[in-house]
Amino acid sequence: MMSVFEGCASSKTIAGTIANSNLVIPANAFQDKNSFHKYVVVRQDELKFPVCVYRFSATEYTALYMRCTHQGAELQVFGDKLECPAHGSVFNNHGQVQNGPADINLRSFPVTVQNDQLLISLK
Repeated sequence: MMSVFEGCASSKTIAGTIANSNLVIPANAFQDKNSFHKYVVVRQDELKFPVCVYRFSATEYTALYMRCTHQGAELQVFGDKLECPAHGSVFNNHGQVQNGPADINLRSFPVTVQNDQLLISLK
């Protein structure tokens, strides 16, 4: 379940599973050998857009829906920011608008750590 695509050293795309109303990924998805990824992009067939999960510490995460709030294009992740390829909107790693035309922050989901898994609430 862990593979999919490997990108540069700071990014990783993984497949998540849905259990109840949570998107579930292993907490170790951020770890490679001796380093940690800043974020992972989680794809799941039941979701129209992927979710970008940023890791700030072992207990602090932010999960952002990768759909631009301007006109709905799929966002691209570049380190600590998400950018819209359609019109150039930029969001920070907490989902806040940094540059328009978007003027609404990204949808974010609560993340809890439980039994070495991250539970991303999709409610």
